[in-house]
Amino acid sequence: MLNHPTYEKLRSMKLLGMAQALEEQSSQALYASLSFEERLGLLVDRESASRDNRQLAIRLGKAKLRLNAAFEDINFKKPRGLDRSLVIALGEGDWIRQHNNCLITGKTGVGKSYLACAIANKICRDGGNVAYARVPKLFAELSIAKADGSYRRKMLALARVDLLILDDWGLYPMTTEQSRDFLEILDDRYDRRSTMVVSQTPVDLWHAMIPDPTVADAALDRLVHNAYRIALTGPSMRKENAMQEQIQQASDDENAAGA
Repeated sequence: MLNHPTYEKLRSMKLLGMAQALEEQSSQALYASLSFEERLGLLVDRESASRDNRQLAIRLGKAKLRLNAAFEDINFKKPRGLDRSLVIALGEGDWIRQHNNCLITGKTGVGKSYLACAIANKICRDGGNVAYARVPKLFAELSIAKADGSYRRKMLALARVDLLILDDWGLYPMTTEQSRDFLEILDDRYDRRSTMVVSQTPVDLWHAMIPDPTVADAALDRLVHNAYRIALTGPSMRKENAMQEQIQQASDDENAAGA
């Protein structure tokens, strides 16, 4: 093929989207009627979209979100105290640019982690960098980092992301060392980056969960006063979804038996 060297040059320059688009143009007659400028524009558009998709995949990979949740799939129909206008505003990301925080609370199963991951997914799609961590696991990793000398590097990584999600906060009693780590994380990010905390415990009980009152005052001052709050209510959606799946399976089995 005459264009084969061109393909190879595009690939060698890592213009993979453009190379794929050129191959399509060469194999499909419908592109023959387009001008050079139109075909070149299509090549550039494909390369731009390809790079955007690769960067998004990298951001999502680094985020390590707990759930593959899409912002568009958030369920506003269930009566669980979810303010549509607030969630949409969080998805638009102005609070990230203003370095505000977000606190999501509610009983187990009401969709806290899904909501957090859905918002984070939207932030990633819009170009933001996100890191997700379950607090018990994060504290364990920080303890190991102190022993192997990587603590400062780990803390710097946590400080740099646009949005840090701390899920399952308050699930277990916090030690004095962990509370100090928590304060250091919040202090590094205060007025510089945004933090989202997800917890089963209501915000007004958080102070008592931190063993040192002085550390509690300092940490919560950096976290709560500029935070949007979402307090989810209602029954467990996880249980309802499991029940609906059982009902649907029973119905499918009955239909199959009658067929």
